[in-house]
Amino acid sequence: MEIADVKAKPALKTKKESSIKRGKILERLLVYGLLIGLSIVFIFPFLWLIGTSLKPENEALTFPPTLIPNVWDFANYKDVFTIVNFGQYYMNSIIVTVGTVLGTVLSSTLVAYGFARIKGKGRDVWFVLLLATMMLPPQVTMIPVYMIFAKLGWTNTFLPLIVPAFFGNAYFIFLLRQFFRTIPKELEESAYLDGCSTLGIFWRIVLPLSAPAIITVALLSFMWTWNDFLGPLIYLNDDAKYTLALGILQFKGALLIEWGPMMAASVLIILPLIIMFFVGQRYFIEGIATTGGKG
Repeated sequence: MEIADVKAKPALKTKKESSIKRGKILERLLVYGLLIGLSIVFIFPFLWLIGTSLKPENEALTFPPTLIPNVWDFANYKDVFTIVNFGQYYMNSIIVTVGTVLGTVLSSTLVAYGFARIKGKGRDVWFVLLLATMMLPPQVTMIPVYMIFAKLGWTNTFLPLIVPAFFGNAYFIFLLRQFFRTIPKELEESAYLDGCSTLGIFWRIVLPLSAPAIITVALLSFMWTWNDFLGPLIYLNDDAKYTLALGILQFKGALLIEWGPMMAASVLIILPLIIMFFVGQRYFIEGIATTGGKG
């Protein structure tokens, strides 16, 4: 009997392990199936966008719509630059976006480092006030801010879209402050003993170690500015200064919409965002994952 019990226990153990293994495999298959299904749902509009951009105008309006064009027509991408001044819109968006990203990164990193490391009276109070500004809807300040820029004579220029970025962004300051607090203080203290200044420590030690968080801020700032519609709509009234968000509306006439060229323009607008994300994807995920390790 004892020998039979000893032989039975490994058999039961093996059955239990195989059952657990089958359960894990089934769970993994369900997760992968769900992810693949959701990926198809989210990627379908993008595939339809690309397909429509390659269709002739008569096929783009057929019902029911088709995903793959019956006739591949690349003329829509050529028409984008002939129907409207799309090249100028692209350059305007690049100017505004690059200026905004540079201003956001420069100002937010400096302010965030001050809140994270520099001790001073009322520092925490100022930080709470900074966070409180995120609860203020932009619609509340829209008219007063416009009046200020109008008094300065900055309307119909890129200045109202770029200059505010050099005064920091509350969300990005919070994000970077949390990341800076995860950097060991011993590194900075050693640099102080070697005679390095606060600015030198910030430039030579903190910034290189904070590359994931800074790239995350740059990517988010790039995405928000590149897609911004309300800001250019308020401050720009000259067609030659329109950004892409405004320029794409030029394909929509009073009686006719150029669907093919509009879809082609949309693909060209989305393309830089896709490239930027895939280039900085590793840093973006790392920056989000490691931010907030300390309170």
